[in-house]
Amino acid sequence: MVPCELPAFQVIAHVRSPYVQRIDAPHQPTVTVGTESGRAEIATIEFVEGFPQAAFRDLQGFDRIWLIFLFHRSEGWKPEVRPPRGGGKRSVLATRSPHRPNALGLSAVKLLAVEPNALTVQGIDLLDGTPILDIKPYVPYTDSFPEASAGWIDALDAQHGLHSAPGPRKPRR
Repeated sequence: MVPCELPAFQVIAHVRSPYVQRIDAPHQPTVTVGTESGRAEIATIEFVEGFPQAAFRDLQGFDRIWLIFLFHRSEGWKPEVRPPRGGGKRSVLATRSPHRPNALGLSAVKLLAVEPNALTVQGIDLLDGTPILDIKPYVPYTDSFPEASAGWIDALDAQHGLHSAPGPRKPRR
């Protein structure tokens, strides 16, 4: 392998979310069963001071956006994790675990409003204060692959029913 120099990343925004603890947030933006409200919550993406509005103003009119973020509370990683559905351990790169080799996350949310220094979104699964590294528009004709297979998740769906994802776990005592 040829060594390469990685670019330095800059935080461009932070999430203002009703979810303060990991136990409060849904596992995925569309899986809200088991959360306190049971619905897709509204949040704000607040840009850092001085971030130019010209960089995000044309998001107006997009129904959804991708948030690329840091799992800022991740405490390291292991090659295998135990996902909320899936029985035993799974390869970390075959899951959406926050405990990854590089603590990067990707979430598609509904864009409700573009404001001078912020975006209002719905269907957030991120904790309050989560650093946002980048935002990209969701483009249905390139970002949606409804016929795509989902490996071990398809096998679980066949066994337990389609989209049988659990909601957040209850706090451990």
